[in-house]
Amino acid sequence: MKKFRIMLTATAMLAFTAPFAIAQESQTPAPAPVDAAAGPSEWGKIYAVFSRTRCADRRVVDDRPRWSGAHYGGTRVHAFNVQSGVDGSGFGNPGLCCTTRHLSSYSNILHGLPGTDGWHLASTKMAWFGRSSPEFCTRIKDPAASNGGHSLQDVALYARDDKLAAWGWARWRSRVSARLGGRHIRDDRKWIATRASCPVAQ
Repeated sequence: MKKFRIMLTATAMLAFTAPFAIAQESQTPAPAPVDAAAGPSEWGKIYAVFSRTRCADRRVVDDRPRWSGAHYGGTRVHAFNVQSGVDGSGFGNPGLCCTTRHLSSYSNILHGLPGTDGWHLASTKMAWFGRSSPEFCTRIKDPAASNGGHSLQDVALYARDDKLAAWGWARWRSRVSARLGGRHIRDDRKWIATRASCPVAQ
């Protein structure tokens, strides 16, 4: 009899709590639908930043950084025969290291030297200077081709947190700023949520 009462109590508790469990489960938000068609539009916001001179001028395929902008009269190869470096480090050739002139802080005068810790050129594998939007979009998704073996989430965090990348978000008098990093990483996440679809080459 006692065993029967225990079973009956357990059954009653289950019957009492089941509606609440079902109601709670029904309130759990469903995963947001993937809108792959929105991918190219979301990517366009990212490309608008990555193609700015602050980002693109030091991501070149020929080891020669560029100077760009209206105050340079267009785009030109960096003066003083600046190159990535024979050892592929990106820090420049012996006797002409990037950090000789690009110090740990930037100058706030017009045309003053930008700077941050460890100033150097990016690897040529991650070059996108002059690449079209569809081409760059395809390459940045390919770990073997251009993004150093990282996931898209890693690339987004790099753009937000790396010290050299952070220089690009800074607002200072003598340079044109890219959009703030916080907004950029939100755009990254929106694009990734579309399964990172790319625009089609024309």
